[in-house]
Amino acid sequence: MSNRLDGKTALVTGATSNIGRAIAFSFGSEGAHVVVSGRDRDRGSEVVRAIDAKGGRAEFVAADLDGSARASARLAEEATAVLGGRIDILVNNAGIYPGSSTAETDEATFDQVYAVNVKAPFFLTGQIAPHMARRGQGAVINLGSWIARLGIPIGSLYSSTKGAIETLTRAWAAEFGPSGVRVNAISPGMILAPVLEAASGADEHPGEAMMRGTPAGHSGSPEAVAHAAVYLASDEAWFVHGTVVDVDGGRLGVAVIAQAPTARG
Repeated sequence: MSNRLDGKTALVTGATSNIGRAIAFSFGSEGAHVVVSGRDRDRGSEVVRAIDAKGGRAEFVAADLDGSARASARLAEEATAVLGGRIDILVNNAGIYPGSSTAETDEATFDQVYAVNVKAPFFLTGQIAPHMARRGQGAVINLGSWIARLGIPIGSLYSSTKGAIETLTRAWAAEFGPSGVRVNAISPGMILAPVLEAASGADEHPGEAMMRGTPAGHSGSPEAVAHAAVYLASDEAWFVHGTVVDVDGGRLGVAVIAQAPTARG
C-alpha cells in the first residue's frame, strides 16, 4: 500500500466486477475509504472482503442506477452518509453493452442503454460534484470507450453513449474545474477479465485479433485501467482537467508496420 489516496473517500459505481472491481480494489489499496456500488449484493460483499483483507476500508451500497434522478440521488445520499459526510472521488463506471446492430435495436433497449450509460452518471454527478465544488476540491472520473472514436460495425448504440460521456467530461471540467473539481475520463481499449481469458482456452479470443498491429500486441487487463484511475484520482493529477486517457495498448493512435529487411548487394 503506497497511500496515494490516503484520507480520501471514493464512490465507484458498477464496482462488483471487471473494471469497476479493479478500480475499487486499487483505491482501497492506496488508502481510500471506498463505497463499492452495484446491484449484486453478494458480489459487492466479496469485493469489500477483498479490500478489507488487504488492509483497506470499504462498504457496499446497493444501487440500481436505472437513469432516474431519484436512483442517482439515493445513491449519492447513502454513499455520502457511509463515507462520513463527503465524497472526494466519484467514478462513473456502471454501464451496459448490448451487442446488437442498429437495425436489431428496439426502442426499449435504446432508452435503457441511454438511461444507464448517460442519464445515471449525469444525475449522479449533478448530485455530488456541486458539493465537491463547495469544498473546493474533488475528482470525477468517467469511463468512456475506445469505440467512441473508432467505429466498428457492432455496438453503435453503446459507442454513442460513450461519445456522450466524453463530451460531458469536457463540459463538466469547464463547469466544475474553476471550483477545484477535476473531471477526466478513461477510455479503455480491449480489456479482458481473467475469467474470459481462461474461458477462451487454446482458441484466440476475438478481442486479441483486434489488437494485432498495436504497440501492445494483446488485450489489457482491468488492473491497467485501475492504475490510470488511481493517477487521475490522486493529487499527482492536480493539473489534469477535461482529458480522456486512452488505456488501449495504442489501438486508437498507433499502427505498428513491419518494415521489410533492407536488401544487401
